[in-house]
Amino acid sequence: MEYLDLRREDGSVTGEVKERSRVHRDGDLHGTAHVWLVRYREDVHSAEVLLQKRSKNKDSFPGCYDISSAGHIPAGVDFLDSALRELEEELGIRAEKEDLIYVFSHLGRYEGEFYGQIFINYEYSRVYLCECSLLPKEMQLQTEEVESVLFMDYRECLERIRKGDLDHCIFPDEFEKLAEAIEDYFARTGRPLGRESLAETWAEDAQAELADWIEAQGIYIRQ
Repeated sequence: MEYLDLRREDGSVTGEVKERSRVHRDGDLHGTAHVWLVRYREDVHSAEVLLQKRSKNKDSFPGCYDISSAGHIPAGVDFLDSALRELEEELGIRAEKEDLIYVFSHLGRYEGEFYGQIFINYEYSRVYLCECSLLPKEMQLQTEEVESVLFMDYRECLERIRKGDLDHCIFPDEFEKLAEAIEDYFARTGRPLGRESLAETWAEDAQAELADWIEAQGIYIRQ
């Protein structure tokens, strides 16, 4: 059994401890740590985030794309220590405390049903950035938790979350804030992210899709 500290909206503990399944049954506020792995793409002056695809055997959001690495904060454990442990357990990445950059806190709530059971996720999260040079194939995935991982341009991910065409369980307002944090981080480290490169890529993709559709319809456009 896993026990969690119940928390107030500022993240402080109330002094009450509760078993994890009961926390999600009753909708109690608890703590989580979110680690977003990012990498710089010098060729397009942009950045990518790592998304993990949750195992189909998960008790909530099976098969959905999620944060690079995330987990509940066990009772009596610090956010940062828990974040480092989850990163190593889920992805096989051993990081140091100084590798994780705290960017903001987030309060999120979701209510739904999985496998006939009520599921209420009310969480106070501390969100971290961590630069990663590993390729997905070099990561050691915890297969019970993670089916696969992939890097995606952070603005493409944001756009797909906004459009609703990404099967995910990410809080949209968290990712909106994360996008700003990513831009701030790379600007501070001397690698400002260009805003035209991805827009040009989207335009090229859209043009290619339109050309494919025109060809499929048998339409001839006079030059």
